Amino acid sequence: MTAKRGPTPRPGILDIAPYVPGTSGLPGAEPVVKLSSNETPLGASPRAVEAYLAQSPQLARYPDGSARPLREALARQYGLDAARIVCGAGSDELLNMLALAYLGPGDEAIYSEHGFLVYKIAIMARGATPIAAPERDLTTDVDAILKRVTDATRMVFIANPNNPTGTYLTFDEVKRLHAGLPEHVILVLDAAYAEYVRANDYEAGIELVATSPNTVMTRTFSKIYGLAALRLGWAYCPAPIADVLNRIRGPFNVTGPSIAAGVAALQDPAHMEVAVEHNMVWRGRMAEALEQLGLPTTRSAANFLLVHFPTTPGKSAREADAFLNERRIILRRVEEYGFPDALRLTIGTEDENRAVLNALTKFMGKDT
Repeated sequence: MTAKRGPTPRPGILDIAPYVPGTSGLPGAEPVVKLSSNETPLGASPRAVEAYLAQSPQLARYPDGSARPLREALARQYGLDAARIVCGAGSDELLNMLALAYLGPGDEAIYSEHGFLVYKIAIMARGATPIAAPERDLTTDVDAILKRVTDATRMVFIANPNNPTGTYLTFDEVKRLHAGLPEHVILVLDAAYAEYVRANDYEAGIELVATSPNTVMTRTFSKIYGLAALRLGWAYCPAPIADVLNRIRGPFNVTGPSIAAGVAALQDPAHMEVAVEHNMVWRGRMAEALEQLGLPTTRSAANFLLVHFPTTPGKSAREADAFLNERRIILRRVEEYGFPDALRLTIGTEDENRAVLNALTKFMGKDT
């Protein structure tokens, strides 16, 4: 008998490498120190948790279809036009919606060499061609991107700060990039870690969106706001692009409890500031301590460090990962980002950070 053949996906779909998130657990019942997903160690604002729980009597009701309360809260927070804000199930959904709306077979989209993996997936899922631009000093290289712009280019994705390096482009460089792009090319500024940056030469993208017809800024509540489980993100767009995204998004793509929690999180700036301060203090301490162990890190503006390991047998990143796992500590393997000799370390609580340092001290043979 001839075997029956099932449906066949569109050409190119099976060429996509699935996104693999950071490991979240290990075999066994004992707790783990999970520093693999860039989650805030301080958790969500108590106000956000309370608002989320208060929605339980309304679970039988559909949420506001446009996430209006959240859009209006974001507009008040940042001085924006609420009509130009589109909310989504995490910024990942918004990135995919942009690709769905503006990319197709024959088109090209550019991203930086070590950029967020979702960009390539979103591009290929639409049948477009992904173009990776080399970086300079593990930082997005504006000139390398501009050299790769062709008549087929429709979109440029920039994570700023970038994941997994933590490096960022200054606002002057972002403006230079934008100025060099044709008007029909959309510049997508993925500012998932913007709240962590404390640098005078940085701007998340609001100004460019406000003054140009082809820039979109995406943001998330998953990082500093501690709402990763709710999948909540937003984009600020030129009015015509917001109109396009609203035509293709799901009618109830953001849940009612998520909307309520997001609004409450914005109303608790003190909680966010504590998280920023904790991150700044411990990011610096961890980078210095790791350097003393012979483990240099890439200078980061976000809530994580890219830790570089020797290629010496017994001291490699892969062996360090196994060593840490044996001690119930999980960092992020980043081979798929082009870093086989590094691990990404999320800044954790004081106890978690010290646990990592103690384990790596033993691993590097520095304990005496």
